[in-house]
Amino acid sequence: MSVVIATRDRGAELARTLRLLTALPDRPQIVVVDNASSDGTAAMVAADFPQVLLIRLAANTGAAARNVGVRAAGTRYVAFSDDDSWWERGSLDAAARILDDHPRLGLVAATTLVGPDREPDPVNALMAASPLPVRPDLPGPPVRGFLACASVVRRAAFLDAGGFHPLLFFSGEEALLAMDLAARGWECCHVAELCAVHEPSQARPPGGRRVIELRNTLLTSWLRRRVPVAASETARLARMAAHDLEARAAFGAALRRLPRALALRRPVPAGVERELRLLEGSA
Repeated sequence: MSVVIATRDRGAELARTLRLLTALPDRPQIVVVDNASSDGTAAMVAADFPQVLLIRLAANTGAAARNVGVRAAGTRYVAFSDDDSWWERGSLDAAARILDDHPRLGLVAATTLVGPDREPDPVNALMAASPLPVRPDLPGPPVRGFLACASVVRRAAFLDAGGFHPLLFFSGEEALLAMDLAARGWECCHVAELCAVHEPSQARPPGGRRVIELRNTLLTSWLRRRVPVAASETARLARMAAHDLEARAAFGAALRRLPRALALRRPVPAGVERELRLLEGSA
């Protein structure tokens, strides 16, 4: 098992995460991919954690930096952490056993506990209540979404699906990867007994996240969904843009990236599209 962390300018949080991960009895290989930090993060990792494989990127590539880490990992399975998250003791070994026992399983999504009080993330309940049909050969409910910092992938499946899509940069990249795994015949499921902890960084830049989320929802629809779905999503965001400044910014940003999205378009198979519509109807 490896743990891959993509980081940028969060040296203090990353140091805490690395202390916790290197103390795990699971003893995972740890790969840090530095997204061109300017705060000395890479130098800190090299000096204080020589056992960690450090990869320095010349530019900030967002979530796609994790792809570099997965390719560099020399293990069958790869867990993801953020620089402000880590895994509970025993969860990585348990995830490896589950993946060993279920060869069609490409990804397991763990329970996420948030903050110093370890409050359950709302996504836990959403995954547990997935409306997708139960499959008796899986160790938990099938899902088509997850939190990257609480997921473990089969490295071969991740590479087969193409990893995190660079066009999105960050936010919503998990949903697109889940679609790509399903399109390639890999299963994703929630396993509640696995656990990751997330203590959100205090260094997060203010504002702008909703704009990116709206932009990426639209781009994802054109990258993978049927034309009527993508057209409907486009019309919805255009209507929002008429009276919502953030939606207007998202719509403009999506239009600028749309030619590339269309060039990279690869609609999911009909069965995966039906699953996505079932999930949307349930929501």
